[in-house]
Amino acid sequence: MHAIPGGPFDSKSSKCVPLPEAVRAHLLKAYGLDKPIWVQYARYMWGVLHLDFGISFDSPSETVAQLIGRTWKVTAHLGLLTAGLAFSTGLLLGLLSAAKYNTWIDHLITFLSVNGIVFPNFVVGVVLMVIFSIFLGWLPTGGWEWGEPKYWIMPVMAYALAPTAYIARYTRVALVDTLGEDYIRTARSKGVSELRVMLVHAFKNALIPIITIGGYIFADLLTGSLFIETIFRVPGLGRFFTTSIFARDYPVIMATTLLLAAIMGVINLITDISYVWVDPRIRLGERSH
Repeated sequence: MHAIPGGPFDSKSSKCVPLPEAVRAHLLKAYGLDKPIWVQYARYMWGVLHLDFGISFDSPSETVAQLIGRTWKVTAHLGLLTAGLAFSTGLLLGLLSAAKYNTWIDHLITFLSVNGIVFPNFVVGVVLMVIFSIFLGWLPTGGWEWGEPKYWIMPVMAYALAPTAYIARYTRVALVDTLGEDYIRTARSKGVSELRVMLVHAFKNALIPIITIGGYIFADLLTGSLFIETIFRVPGLGRFFTTSIFARDYPVIMATTLLLAAIMGVINLITDISYVWVDPRIRLGERSH
């Protein structure tokens, strides 16, 4: 962050309001920014060890912990709703595509999945806004109100497009590979119904790659999206993190980075542990020789 030109109290990064040199020097001293970088780092880490993440340069009336707590709960709420829609729809489409392998249904789902991956979510957000807000007038163009689902529908739909497509693609590939195994042919030869073969015998054994990509997707959804939160004016962490970078708000940037790293670490741990449940041959703590 210090390698980037400019500082939190320069005219270009403080809302274009030039500060007198004396005031700027006083602010730098007040926040300890006049010290060498290693001193600033040591002080910050000492504060982190005591769960003190400092005060925002851009919003000094609140601590960084209060700011993140206020914005991340909005992002987490939006992310959980999006994850529910993406995982349920993606798994269903993946199962259907694998069950109808190499048919027009499979080709259609594959086509939609590929386009869902490459189509930017901010373009989808604008299209949804034009249709449901401007033409039909059913939904507000943006904003956020707790307990008002009408503000959640379009952000969740736009945000869920790419995750749904990824999950559908990985589910299809994993199931198609699993359905070619010998034990699947044995189950079919014994007269097991195709639905049971798909859901009981094949799906659980195909879960490893699905869980792997699903963990990263879930962690990504919990950290917020700049484009979605900006387009729909959602006061979430993703939008706030980006504005903090432009404002050179060092305490907020560092605390947010630590939060994102912690989320990724926890999700990766849960993902690794879930492998044991999915595949009994995997054991925690065992070493392969």
